[in-house]
Amino acid sequence: MEQRFTFDRIASLYNNARPLYPDALFADIIARAGLKAADRILEIGCGTGQATEGFAHRNLSVVAVDPGAELIAVARQRLAGFPQVRFIQTTFEAWPGKPGAFKLVAAAQSLHWVSPELRFAKTAMQLVPEGTLAVFGNVPMPPKPPLAEKFANIYARHAPQLLGPPAEAWYLPDGPFAELLLQSEYFEAPTQHCYRWSHLHSAQSYTDLLRTLSGHRLLPHEQREVLLSEIADAITAHGGEFELHYETHLYLAKRSGAS
Repeated sequence: MEQRFTFDRIASLYNNARPLYPDALFADIIARAGLKAADRILEIGCGTGQATEGFAHRNLSVVAVDPGAELIAVARQRLAGFPQVRFIQTTFEAWPGKPGAFKLVAAAQSLHWVSPELRFAKTAMQLVPEGTLAVFGNVPMPPKPPLAEKFANIYARHAPQLLGPPAEAWYLPDGPFAELLLQSEYFEAPTQHCYRWSHLHSAQSYTDLLRTLSGHRLLPHEQREVLLSEIADAITAHGGEFELHYETHLYLAKRSGAS
């Protein structure tokens, strides 16, 4: 099974445990893309609608695609009060597309799942001339000591393959995505924006979040449960909660005139 399809099995948990995106991010996207009420947005890989909701609350029309039937079901329920949002169950690769139909294409922590040969080419095709691509992701920062050392020790013993930078580091300015977008012939040079914030986690909320990450999802059940149990114990011993800092990185790029 492809990693991107593992989320559908835990749609409700994903909806409750995954963090939202900063309000300022949506305000910046709308302003810089010049979006108006009549403009249409395509969202790639909407999951349960965390980012979709940010656009819907600003009265924008969204066509959101995702391959997960359960994820889409939760997203539809979550956004039932927004008739201007339409969900389609499909991968972006299989979706036939609507060339030139959208002022904005948005991908919230999802574009890394799209096949490289279509990632920029098919995305650019969906945009009107001078349309904008907005790609963003929440990147968790390492916890502060002593939890950082405790977590590292737990992972080293139970899941050493998950040590090192998180998968979300793909969206950091020195990560792979920024260079890939810069080199793309389909988009002009992007602008990059960073939003810093934090969330106070309990042992339960943090292990729930970890259960939604694809790397943890692919661990054998018993191995995953031992890992998460020890992480929860470490947080409990630390006082029962800790502050996890995030950086949300946003990349905006106009469709190239040559695309």
